[in-house]
Amino acid sequence: MIAYRATLDVPREVVWFAARLLAAERRRRGTPRGSRALSCFWQAVLGLRWFRDRTAPEALARDHGISRATAYRYLEEVTAVLAGQAPGLCQALERARDEGFSHVILDGAVIPADRCREKTVSVRGEVIDLWYSGKAHTHGANIQAVIAPDGFPLWVSQAEPGSVHDLTAARLHALPALYHAAASGLPVLADPGYDGAGIGICIPVKQPAGGRDLDINTRTRNALLRSLRCLGERGFALLTGRWRTLQHVTASPSRIGDIGPRRPRPHPFRVRLHQMKFAEITSLMSCGRRCRSRS
Repeated sequence: MIAYRATLDVPREVVWFAARLLAAERRRRGTPRGSRALSCFWQAVLGLRWFRDRTAPEALARDHGISRATAYRYLEEVTAVLAGQAPGLCQALERARDEGFSHVILDGAVIPADRCREKTVSVRGEVIDLWYSGKAHTHGANIQAVIAPDGFPLWVSQAEPGSVHDLTAARLHALPALYHAAASGLPVLADPGYDGAGIGICIPVKQPAGGRDLDINTRTRNALLRSLRCLGERGFALLTGRWRTLQHVTASPSRIGDIGPRRPRPHPFRVRLHQMKFAEITSLMSCGRRCRSRS
């Protein structure tokens, strides 16, 4: 066994942010002082190591001197308190209007996960893997996100199985609120996969059948839409690049929706995969951005 020193490249302010949430949760539960194996600070470090470096819970348990079962329980607590700070979609859109955003971007991604053997029947009547995405050619969960014009993720949805189409997932979680936002002057940009989403969801016009060319005005509109919408790809890149646990989820894919902003709370904006914990991650990214702006 070789011991070595390591550095967690997460701002200390983010750790204290998570630690204060854990302390408040312990007070709410009435946890006696000194009865836990780790302090709130080191429990926050444990959770952030998992988010940032995808450290295995067994390694976290060994490094912090606790059992594997305790490590799993502590991870659940960290993700739960962070998910509680995630804004709801209506709250996120209201803040977007207050900040004067010209538009928001709707995008979806499949977060890879370990294979789940749950079956379902496709629209063609075939038995398929519920969590397998034909689009991404992998098992995982479909996550929808509303993204700021600069590419920063504002909100992410609960997880849907990978076999669910982006448009179907958006109808379940995002479109009702986005229609209202578009009607009040906040248009939504999306890719052609959301064709048929409805009024207020701006997508490029598809190439006509028969090889005919689009007219110059339509081509110009498509080019402008794509130039604005392409920044939406940055949203998921930020999430999966900064918080590497989202690059491949080893938990049940049905739990991927907890890592995204959903429940409204009176806390600074942008601080939520559904028990893979997507809300928690956007919360951490938001906290880090606030900390950098203060400095």
